[in-house]
Amino acid sequence: MEDTQEYLPSASNSITVRVLIDNRPGMLAKVTSVIGEQGGNIGAIDIVRAEKEKLTRDITINTRSDDHARSIVDELRDIDGVEVVNTSDRTFLLHLGGKLEVESKSPLRTRDQLSMAYTPGVARVSESIHETPIDAHRLTIKSNTVAVVSDGTAVLGLGDIGAEAAIPVMEGKAQLLKEFAGVNGFPVCLNTTDVDEIVDTVRRIAPVFGGINLEDISAPRCFAIEERLEEELDIPVFHDDQHGTAVVTVAALLNALTIVEKDLADISVVMVGIGAAGTAVTEMLLQMGVEDIVGVDSSGPVTSERTDLNPAKTRYVEMTDPSVEGESLSAVMEGADVFIGLSAPDILDVADLKRMARDPIVFAMANPRPEIMPEVAYPHVSVMATGRSDYPNQINNVLCFPGLFKGALGCRTEAITDEMKIAAAQAIADTIDPHNLTADYVIPSVFDQDVVERVADAVSRTAHEQGMARKRT
Repeated sequence: MEDTQEYLPSASNSITVRVLIDNRPGMLAKVTSVIGEQGGNIGAIDIVRAEKEKLTRDITINTRSDDHARSIVDELRDIDGVEVVNTSDRTFLLHLGGKLEVESKSPLRTRDQLSMAYTPGVARVSESIHETPIDAHRLTIKSNTVAVVSDGTAVLGLGDIGAEAAIPVMEGKAQLLKEFAGVNGFPVCLNTTDVDEIVDTVRRIAPVFGGINLEDISAPRCFAIEERLEEELDIPVFHDDQHGTAVVTVAALLNALTIVEKDLADISVVMVGIGAAGTAVTEMLLQMGVEDIVGVDSSGPVTSERTDLNPAKTRYVEMTDPSVEGESLSAVMEGADVFIGLSAPDILDVADLKRMARDPIVFAMANPRPEIMPEVAYPHVSVMATGRSDYPNQINNVLCFPGLFKGALGCRTEAITDEMKIAAAQAIADTIDPHNLTADYVIPSVFDQDVVERVADAVSRTAHEQGMARKRT
């Protein structure tokens, strides 16, 4: 039986149904009633064609899933006087032919224009870059273009789905860069999972790009890939799954702590899920002064007493040096100020929340279903955040990476430093006026137009302060 609490009707599962309806009173009401009874949300009803005996209508319906959509359509087919002509999936329609295209920035309508854009005039520009390679940042697409690189091994909640299936996600990432920050992004999905091959491939294509955004590469390989590319390239390399998540999580936490009147240095944090994102969040919190962090994986608290730790988790223990009593998540929740989850659904219960310190903060970011549903947690916590868009306080990486790359490309920094990430987190947090800060509003909307500019300015300013910027503003 489908869990209707897990998936609410949304545009991501919306369909448009074209129906031919007998043109008599009450027929449209029958159709809308059936849709409502089946749990669909009607978004729009449009008349396509009106005739004496029949009306053709397009009805847009938000559903929970493919199965839910099919069940609604099946019920519509059973109504006397209604014929389902066609059903289209709006999400698939949006992706037809891909979501990106290349456009020319200058017209090529005359012989003069052609001679400047291409031969023979282009040779002068190429010679200039040959003599002064840094001019590529000024005279080519490199100046404002990011490669969105993935091997398709850790895509959203889908896991290892391969390079071709990852293309729509990387296209979406590139689309966000363009729409929110005016930065060109291009999907580069690699048909290999070998660390050496990925590093070598990215190094070879790097001349075209001003930055590299690593995306959806599984741990622990992602750590090695990022580290090696940072060493080998003179352009910023940013693994968004790690550091974008960390930046936005910390931004939300800064504002949440303001609400409950607690300081970073005084809080205790339980971090559940210590893969790429969880490790990056932990590192950033430690850099900002948090001293008490306990990591938890599927086997319990990650401590030096464990004999089953891989090298990444061993490093995590060395980094956090936790003092732990008990061998379960419930045990380490005792007295915790903050819970941060990047793990699995429904691992917390109300009893765990009641073990926490006063005014607990819970960031349950597992998707699509969080570690504890907000409806369950709200009566027992002071601030609640998730990774979902249908609840307040969505912790979404799009608040970070567009502005971060805009700032990094604009000042031509050679790398993204820890200080730049912290500055980005503070910039996101400061977007919300202190007078408007509430428990349901600790992180700005992804559509807040101030966020990108604030983050870009913070990154650029920090790069200049650190002597990393190669372009003066």
